[in-house]
Amino acid sequence: MGILSFINGLFGSKKETQEEIMKKFLIVGLGNIGEKYDNTRHNIGFKIVDALVKEYEESFSTEKLGDLAKLKIKGKTAFVLKPNTFMNLSGKAVLYWMKKENILIDNVLIITDDLNIDFGKVRIKGRGSAGGHNGLKDIQDKLNTGSYPRFRFGVGANYRKGGQVDFVLGKWSDEEESALIERVPTSIKAIESFVNAGLANTMNTFNGK
Repeated sequence: MGILSFINGLFGSKKETQEEIMKKFLIVGLGNIGEKYDNTRHNIGFKIVDALVKEYEESFSTEKLGDLAKLKIKGKTAFVLKPNTFMNLSGKAVLYWMKKENILIDNVLIITDDLNIDFGKVRIKGRGSAGGHNGLKDIQDKLNTGSYPRFRFGVGANYRKGGQVDFVLGKWSDEEESALIERVPTSIKAIESFVNAGLANTMNTFNGK
């Protein structure tokens, strides 16, 4: 047991005020771990949060159920998570870190790919169905609600009938890679807006762009 844990055990942890809780956020990029999934369309969530953490000159550390980074964004704290549970079991990691860091569901943002949105477009919503996305389905099951903010990044649907799985697990084309140079920084701005300006303002500013 570390000295901090020992002291907390003796005197109890500092109780957070409601104001302090309101200033904490959990930003979750969904993806699959492993080299073969690097830079695939299904891993756009990982790609965006990697860029976010790099922008703030921070780094991830391997923690329980995922890699975690902690950012300060204009006086607010953002815990940035890449679950290591594989996409289809993402809910376990999300629920664990929400409870551990005492983060309100309204302050959680799940970032994922979406086949039903044109490539590079962003759609941010405060609630909705899983839309056939197994990562979102597991989060909905574990949280027992579909009312949580989600950030869908369009990957388009440029595949032949029956080729959906190969498409989302495929690498970006050269043309897409070039476009991502602009689209990923826009996504970072949207995340910052979510933390600083709230969901409604972020939806108005970034949806469809």
